[in-house]
Amino acid sequence: MIAVRNGDLHQLGLLFERHHAALFDYLARMTGDRAAAEDLVQDVFIRVLKYRRSYREDSGRFETWLYRIARNARADYFRMRRPVEPLADEIADTPHGEPSPAQALERERDVERLRQALMRLRDDKRELIVLAKYRGMSHEQLAELLGIEVGAVKVRLHRAVRDLRDAFVQLSERPSWTVTTGTRA
Repeated sequence: MIAVRNGDLHQLGLLFERHHAALFDYLARMTGDRAAAEDLVQDVFIRVLKYRRSYREDSGRFETWLYRIARNARADYFRMRRPVEPLADEIADTPHGEPSPAQALERERDVERLRQALMRLRDDKRELIVLAKYRGMSHEQLAELLGIEVGAVKVRLHRAVRDLRDAFVQLSERPSWTVTTGTRA
């Protein structure tokens, strides 16, 4: 990034190759829309280029600076548009080994419930879970990104995971199908 900041714009391609997949994953999980996530990744790298002179290597990690830009791009995007229908593909990783058809079906249902539960959370809670659990950011990185203390990150993350668990359980308790019976007169 230092080279890009100093005018070597060819290095932006290297930054894109290193970070676009993780950014896409973050934005897809946050927006629930793969097409929007693709647009936002492009917007993030346009902003990286536009604001390259604001990057300071002594003020924190590049990844934190990049995700701050991504958060702002996402906020700007939704200020102009309404959110669309959530992701239809899996959020969780696939298991190792070959599951039985019944296990595969149950896992598919759990993944869908997890996706629905995640999308039910407020944006700030969803973002914490996505950054911590799916992007692997440390509490310190999250604190820097969000501009809060590490202790506050831990508390907020704990509450977000609790709310996700509660939403998942509520979805699990709802029947996915109902049986109707006819009555004879």
